[in-house]
Amino acid sequence: MIEKKIHRAGFVNIIGNPNVGKSTLMNRLVGEQLSIVTSKAQTTRHRIKGIVNGDDYQIVYSDLPGILTPAYKMQELMMHLVNESLKDADVVLYLIECGETNYKQEIIEKLQQLSTPLLLVINKIDKATEDTIMATKSYWKNLLPQAKAIEISALTGKFVNLLLEEITILLPESPPFFPKDELTDRPMRFFISEIIREKILLLYKKEIPYSVEVVVESYKEEDNIVRIGTMLYCERESQKGIIIGNKGSAIKQLGIEARKAIEYFLEKHVFLDISVKVLKDWRNQELPMKQFGYYQN
Repeated sequence: MIEKKIHRAGFVNIIGNPNVGKSTLMNRLVGEQLSIVTSKAQTTRHRIKGIVNGDDYQIVYSDLPGILTPAYKMQELMMHLVNESLKDADVVLYLIECGETNYKQEIIEKLQQLSTPLLLVINKIDKATEDTIMATKSYWKNLLPQAKAIEISALTGKFVNLLLEEITILLPESPPFFPKDELTDRPMRFFISEIIREKILLLYKKEIPYSVEVVVESYKEEDNIVRIGTMLYCERESQKGIIIGNKGSAIKQLGIEARKAIEYFLEKHVFLDISVKVLKDWRNQELPMKQFGYYQN
């Protein structure tokens, strides 16, 4: 008699402070750049799912916004995503940077009471001494004694295979939740907007990247080219002027950088049109944020 093979599947949610490497780890685990990565805080605004399939498992990872104290409504919604992720996960990865001692007490208390399997993932060990790694592990194990600690470098991939093995063991027995050939639950337009937002984070300074929302208004595939129309929403006329730049120089550079990245992503030639519109104080308004998808995560 042939023994039936066990299939495991579940939702693995990655949380942690800003800039600890959540998006880098997500991309490493999935094998594709689904989440944008920059050195700036609040790079991730939405819950982004990446799906990894094996013959006998399916892991649905979620990259979530960094833990912070909200300053406006949009950040409140981002933190709501983090809190909800503790309720619907089959495995929680709490990612910290080696040497890090900062935490939000509210989140730690929720993690301490968690019945879901919890992995304490100590990242960036490629930049740390053995003494720092051991001190970090000891410090966080006192806070989260039930968590199993795993040391990795998401950037280089060191020990990420061991993390994957541990995650797979902790998954419940289940059929897959998505078709085995799917990589994410997000549509193409979402990733186009994220690529443009990544370039905004890299090219502009101060408040500009955080006050801008990118909306893909049109996406048309033709034989030899993809035509994409986008709108950038900012909060003030002064911000619009900075985004456009002197005689359009800044937005021209943004268009060049974004188009190249989108062409690499799509593996097709792209015509990209970028316009800018002011939508005053949109980060504190419910209707625009619903339209931008902040209530649909």
